[in-house]
This record gives sequence, C-alpha cells and structure tokens, in this order.
Amino acid sequence: MYKVNEDLVKERAKCTFNVEELTFFLDGGKDKTLERKERERVMLTKKEELFGGTPDEYLSHKEKYENSIRKAVILFSLLRKIQQENNTDLLNYRNLLSGVLGASISQDGSPFGLHYIMFMPVFMSQADEEQQAKWLHRAMNCGIIGSYAQTELGHGTFIRGLETTATYDPATEEFVLHSPTLTSYKWWPGGLGNTANYCIVIAQLYSKGECHGIHSFIVQVRDEDTHMPLPGIKVGEIGVKMGLNAVNNGFLGFEKVWIPRTNILMKHAKILKDGTYVKSKNAKLIYGTMVFVRVVIVFDSVNYLAKAITVATRYSAVRRQCQQRVGEPERQILDYVTQQDKILSSIAGCYAMKMNARRLWDTFNV
Repeated sequence: MYKVNEDLVKERAKCTFNVEELTFFLDGGKDKTLERKERERVMLTKKEELFGGTPDEYLSHKEKYENSIRKAVILFSLLRKIQQENNTDLLNYRNLLSGVLGASISQDGSPFGLHYIMFMPVFMSQADEEQQAKWLHRAMNCGIIGSYAQTELGHGTFIRGLETTATYDPATEEFVLHSPTLTSYKWWPGGLGNTANYCIVIAQLYSKGECHGIHSFIVQVRDEDTHMPLPGIKVGEIGVKMGLNAVNNGFLGFEKVWIPRTNILMKHAKILKDGTYVKSKNAKLIYGTMVFVRVVIVFDSVNYLAKAITVATRYSAVRRQCQQRVGEPERQILDYVTQQDKILSSIAGCYAMKMNARRLWDTFNV
C-alpha cells in the first residue's frame, strides 16, 4: 500500500479553506463534480490498456501512430458509453470532451481528436436537421471518422484568402471541388494523414459566376471499405513534426471532385437547385465552429497548466535542498521565495484563466 510523503501530509494539513467547496466551484457545481468523477471512474476501468505499455519516447513514428490508434479505440469506446443519445448540445459536449480528452492518456495527442473536437461540432452548429439525421449518428458511433480541413499551405488565419473552390453546376446539381494551386492544398488537418475517411472542407463557393465566400462542405475522401483515396482526392500524412505526432496531421488536394448539392452544410446558408444562393442571416455564423474550438482551447490551456502546477507544487513540498543551519534538515524548496513566486503566480494564473474561460463560454453560448 502506498504511503503519502510526510511533508505533503503536513502541507495539506495547513489548508485554511474547504477543499470540497472549492472543487465544486471549479467544476461548476456539485453535480458537475459527480459527473466528472463518474467519467474518470469509467476511464479507469481500462487503466492498464490506456496508461500501460512502452512510453511514447521509445517508439518510432509508425509505432506511435499505431499505439495511439489502439488507445483511441479504447478511449472513444468509453466516450460512446457515457455519451447519452440525446446529449448533443454544445454545453454537455464540451463538458464531456474536457473530461475525456483532457486526460493525460497520450502526450502526443490522438488521431481521433479532431473527429470529436471539430468534425461533429460542425454538424451540431452548421448542418440542418436533414443533414444531421444523415451524418451525425454515424459520426457519433464512429461509423465514419472525420477531420476538418481549413488551413492551406498559402493561408491559415486569413481564411477569406483560402483558394480551394467549390463551383456549383445546376445541370448536375453538384459542386466541383478543386485545388487550383499548390498553395491551395489543405495542410495540417488532424487525423487526415491515415485515419479519417470524411472531412469538413472549407472552400470558396461559386454559383452563377459569383463568389459567395467561404462555406463548409462534407466530403468523403477515402473508401469506407478499402480506405483508399477516392478518385481526384490527393491525401496523405505530412510527416514527422516536433510534437503531437500521434495527431496524424495530413494534407488534402482536389482534382475536380464532384459532390452532391446537399453536401454543403445548409443550416445558415444554402444553394437552391437552380444555383440561387440563399445567404445566411449573419455571414459570421460560418465561423461558429472555430469560435467553439477556440473556447475549448482556453479550457484546455487551463487544464494543462493546472496539471503542471499541481505536479510542481507537490514536488516543491517534498523536495528538500540545502541546510539553513548545520544539523537541521534541508529546507523544502517550497520555502524559498523565488520558488514561491513561480508556484503562486502560476496558481493565480490558473484561477484567472478559468474565470475567463467561463466568461468566454457564456458569451459564445448565448
């Protein structure tokens, strides 16, 4: 049986606030704490499968990907287990993701991450009821695995400058997706390298000779049975990166690929059969998914900082360095002012970022 370090026990005994009350506050209420603990309990039923094995640092690039796929299958099977059939609103979805994806299962990311973080939220916020009925259930059950392709070799943040085109042909009631230049190739989408068989593609919409700006399209990129790229699709992995190699980032190009008219996500804007463009009430609604992801990133930043500072604080309590007087025990490094400055500043930063993340979420979720 494990024994807690005596220095850590003494430091915890000095606590002057109610730990349980603070926990409820940080989680957003007692019910949220109980939900989080239940998610953690479910995940820990697969503790050895998820946390055991050879550390990623000792694996090759190929082995890292294969190991991440193995873990992802287990992890997201648990996700489906705790995901209720009607649990599709963004608030519950964010809570679920923060509990599951926030776990330190892989330091190098997950090839299924974008499927849950971006692919499905796009459907929740951008697809109409008919499209959700067709695609969302399959996505939730991992009947299809998706990615999100926006960034191109030539453009990232400046998305109005994206070069991929989707030109509508009223004669066939289809869009023609095309990558006219090398810089128009999609670059960096997570899971696209070897994992995803579908993708949300952001492209410039053309109809009746007029450009209507960027819109979202669902595109099948690989055969569901053979997993081979479909005709006109150029897709693959971008290779080894400095980190997050298990995310399986990829590239994507189109050589005049035809997709049905109904593959443009039509909750806010649509193309009629004759090519008439029905614009959104607010053109900025197309950016909704990106805003959602940015808010999730703020929550993730808080979680990762909190984990790091928890480790650092505990280590500072148990690590001793140098005697103040001969014959006395060495001092805990937590007692040094310079260490306190680092630790306490980071803890304060966690609380400030947490409050800002909540404010951002409330603003976005109005």
